[in-house]
Amino acid sequence: MSRRLPEVGGVYIQMEDELASLVVVIGASQAGAKAMTATSGPGFSLMMEQLGLAIMTETPCVLVNVMRGGPSTGQPTKASQGDVMQAKWGAHGDYEIIALAPSSPQEFFDYTIEAFNLSETYRVPVIVLADERVAHMREKVVIPPEDEIKVVSRKKPSVPPEEYLPYGSEELIPPMACLGEGYRVHITGLTHNEKGYPDMSGDVHSKLIWRICNKIRSNAEKIWRYKVIGSERPEATIVVYGSAYRSAIRAFKEARREGLSVALLKIETVWPFPEKPLLDLSETSKGFIVVEMNTGQILREVQRVAGSSRVEFVSQLGGDLPDPRGILTKIRRVLDHA
Repeated sequence: MSRRLPEVGGVYIQMEDELASLVVVIGASQAGAKAMTATSGPGFSLMMEQLGLAIMTETPCVLVNVMRGGPSTGQPTKASQGDVMQAKWGAHGDYEIIALAPSSPQEFFDYTIEAFNLSETYRVPVIVLADERVAHMREKVVIPPEDEIKVVSRKKPSVPPEEYLPYGSEELIPPMACLGEGYRVHITGLTHNEKGYPDMSGDVHSKLIWRICNKIRSNAEKIWRYKVIGSERPEATIVVYGSAYRSAIRAFKEARREGLSVALLKIETVWPFPEKPLLDLSETSKGFIVVEMNTGQILREVQRVAGSSRVEFVSQLGGDLPDPRGILTKIRRVLDHA
């Protein structure tokens, strides 16, 4: 079933299941549309094979995952941040992905636009990794005038059709011709050469996969979105993302009222993981307090980057936001050992 949405210049298509929805999104994008789909945890699991197809075919698209308690059916209407590593590693094979984590309805709106822009820029699926608390939250959202919204479109080829290489390696991100524009485009999930045709040779596979990875890795600093709040040279730093930020900012403000030397690193781009601000903060921070609504996923990234710095973990399961008092206790513990 489809329905035109003239007010936004688009079309809404209702599919029979999650497997079909991402397939349709990939096809729509290859035909020139800006396309997205949305789901929650179990549906996200069903989309993994097609996410791999979008990565391999370098198809710009957006996938919203509203995280809920799991595994399996879990807690359908309660918040979680349990799909963070799945967003990074859920599809098989080697690749890089972009994932944004909003902490408010306003950010949900803004990051969805940003997701489309990043997707079109890097020819990669982008995940908006929200959680149930943000998705069901009611807050004011400011929608700017259309002419003030930055919209990025994919780079189109400038060569004649007979010279076009849809997966050419002269550039990390090849220009993308869409179906029906007069260019020959072969689309396959198999390892393919620069013309898009299957080629199982080791050299072709290695060259293709390294380019798919490096187009994100080499542009990571352009992709990272984060905010550092508080002391310029803190002795302790809170690390948080998504709706857990609301608890963390309250604990941070209380810590500052107590005169504690603390900063807050709000991660907005979960993948690629923003290593630089963490490294900068580790120059003075004796420890980090990682706040997550899971058993420790971004915690592992912080431990990897922070080196010898002390890392404390505040875990929240069951669908509720973390208790700010628990975060404050961890801040004091880090500073007591500084």
